[in-house]
Amino acid sequence: MGGEKVQELEIASHGIVGDRAYALLDVATGKVVSAKNTKLFPEVLLCRAEFVSPPKKFNEIPAITVFLPNGVSVRSDAPAINDELSKFFGRRVNLIQTAPPDFTIDQYHPDIEGADPGGNRNAVVTQKLGAALFQAAGLDSPVPTGSFLDVFPVSVITTSTLRKLQKLSPNSAFDEQRFRMNVVVHTADEEFFENSWVGHGLAIHESVHLSVTMPDPRCVMTTLEQGGLPRDMDVLRTLVAHNRIQLPGMGNFPCAGVYAVVAGQGSVQVGNSVFLQL
Repeated sequence: MGGEKVQELEIASHGIVGDRAYALLDVATGKVVSAKNTKLFPEVLLCRAEFVSPPKKFNEIPAITVFLPNGVSVRSDAPAINDELSKFFGRRVNLIQTAPPDFTIDQYHPDIEGADPGGNRNAVVTQKLGAALFQAAGLDSPVPTGSFLDVFPVSVITTSTLRKLQKLSPNSAFDEQRFRMNVVVHTADEEFFENSWVGHGLAIHESVHLSVTMPDPRCVMTTLEQGGLPRDMDVLRTLVAHNRIQLPGMGNFPCAGVYAVVAGQGSVQVGNSVFLQL
């Protein structure tokens, strides 16, 4: 659903406390609902959710209130939650807190040459995510089984990257909310700074340490209508043209920002300093 800007984050070993704590399951397919499936769920990003009380590390995840663009709101602990959401989407969906063991979504690849190294264009494909993705590849997963995180626990982008993209395509709006990152670092200049961070560490405030693992591949999500931003395929076209990166064993992906794992836990706030560790 629509992203949320907060003033403080608690970063635990497996990511941001409360991040992606809930998801919807498409009962007919057994797949997790995603805005990446623009055919069946075009209005997911126009919905939003808020915790009824702040989530805390080691505590049970609190209930949420889901706000639908038709003006209806419903709490996750209400008996009618699944009926209300199913009515809105026109498909039977259930609100869940644990990803299925075979965590998959349907992902739409737009008709943009070079956007998908697999060559899919104007096609919906099944995509494994989270622990299921790593299990299929025979690799250790950086996210636990049952997590709704796509690939890695934390995502980071700089304002330099956003300014660079804006300069390259001035008619598009490269607002930070399009990219849905956990951490936005305010930096100078116009450059894809994060590309050189892979393999290095980031220190935030006094205790939080992140290890940058790989560039963040981007998809149709960056192009969708959300938060007052219009649908704009040129966002993805700009990334394809100017920041395609070879990811080992996976191909060339349009990227913006980086993924990271947590090396040191703690709380961070807007205004904290961030240091690159070489």
